[in-house]
Amino acid sequence: MTWKIILAAALAACLAWTCLFTVDRAEFAYLTILGAHAGTLDGANDAEAGLHLRWPWPIMEIRRIDRRLQVLELPGIEQLTRDAQKDGIDRTLTIDAYMAWRIADSEGVDRLFKAAGGLDEARTLLAQKLGSELGAACGGLQMDDLVNSREPGRVKEQRDKLRSRLMERLSGPALSEYGVRVVDVRLRRVSHPAPVRQAIFDRIIAERERKAAEYQSLGEQESAKLRSDTDREVGTLRAKAEADAIRIRGEGEAEADRVRSGAQMADPEFYSFLRKLEEYQKILGDNRTTLLLSTHRELFDALFAPPRPAPKPVPSP
Repeated sequence: MTWKIILAAALAACLAWTCLFTVDRAEFAYLTILGAHAGTLDGANDAEAGLHLRWPWPIMEIRRIDRRLQVLELPGIEQLTRDAQKDGIDRTLTIDAYMAWRIADSEGVDRLFKAAGGLDEARTLLAQKLGSELGAACGGLQMDDLVNSREPGRVKEQRDKLRSRLMERLSGPALSEYGVRVVDVRLRRVSHPAPVRQAIFDRIIAERERKAAEYQSLGEQESAKLRSDTDREVGTLRAKAEADAIRIRGEGEAEADRVRSGAQMADPEFYSFLRKLEEYQKILGDNRTTLLLSTHRELFDALFAPPRPAPKPVPSP
């Protein structure tokens, strides 16, 4: 009897497990009985959240849909922009975009499964719809409307207009066809396609090198001008200094001649003695020259009998 009780309890627990389910507040529960839609429970509704009874599988099947905000990231796609001057195709840009969306309500879940068959299929259809609308919108824009470092205000303005247009074109069809409410659509990144990106980088590098060579040439010209001006100024200063030196030297020599003339007039004999000493200095001052002369020559008379300085005049009282 004991094992029968245990078996009955196990069967009862298994039956209870297969006949009970819960609905979380962050999800919808889409119920089907033998493949036919039987109802949709919204976890945000207090009356529908929590524990519920169900038919065991495979009679009843429960498909859970996240009711929180979803983010659909559109991979980089190449879009053509318009050439305003030639009225043709301008350049190709790679645009990464994303769309934030959520299931609108319980009826939206029903429309989602009827139109797409599931959440993954709905993501694929929404990505196709977003890519199509994005391509149509970008076709009417110029490249400078999306990538323009010289006018950042223009880029922001055009992106806001593009966002408004995409929201308007996507919100209605997404809600009516798939039961999805579009919350936001934005561009994440706009760049050039990978095949031409390296060529653009090479062009930018060449432009920067040309600018660097231009700045270097201007610097060399400015340096040569500064050196020329400096050399000219140095030459002017040197010529002025040499002229001042010649003038000062002349004035000094004139002053020396004046002092010498005054000294000679004051005591001619003593001045003659000093001149002879200068001659002796020129003759005997060189240590490499040896002269053998007699002391009884007139040349050395000044050494043995030097003149006496003339007495200073006594001032009159």
